Amino acid sequence: MSQRIHIVGASSSGTTTLGAALAGRLGVKHLDTDNYFWEATDPPFTTKRPEAERVAMMEAEVAGEPSWVISGSLIGWGDVFVPRFDLVVFLHVPHAVRMARLMARERARYGAAIEPGGAMHAAHLEFLAWAQAYETPGFPGRSLERHRAWLAALTCPVVEIVGAPSLDESVARVLASAG
Repeated sequence: MSQRIHIVGASSSGTTTLGAALAGRLGVKHLDTDNYFWEATDPPFTTKRPEAERVAMMEAEVAGEPSWVISGSLIGWGDVFVPRFDLVVFLHVPHAVRMARLMARERARYGAAIEPGGAMHAAHLEFLAWAQAYETPGFPGRSLERHRAWLAALTCPVVEIVGAPSLDESVARVLASAG
């Protein structure tokens, strides 16, 4: 039986972590959308890859694979994958928890470069503003509102994990839902 699972949520909601853990438990390939959405640059996450190239790269990765886990957001560019999903998992983590995770990740990734006067300070502030706006109604970027509308249009089962359960609890919940 194939299992094609997509895990989606706001930045720092844990989609990549859950995706990797779940793929490991299932023994299947894990793809994270950031690896396809962004060009490999230094610093990372500064240059978007053309949409057609993203899709082609992901198509090549899943070709011939009966099961896989994709983490991250595909909204607006990865619709070709939607009909293939057997299950979508939506992570809705409290704002304060998510932003604390994001700050810790940014500090670990970039260090002093994101501090005032650092080479990435302005880009860091812009990213924080974008991530903080996730719950803001009408926000045109990746948002709770856009995710909810996208989830409502899916024909496969959707599991929503609300809060910040442990990784083991989240994996168990997804596995129970995946059958």
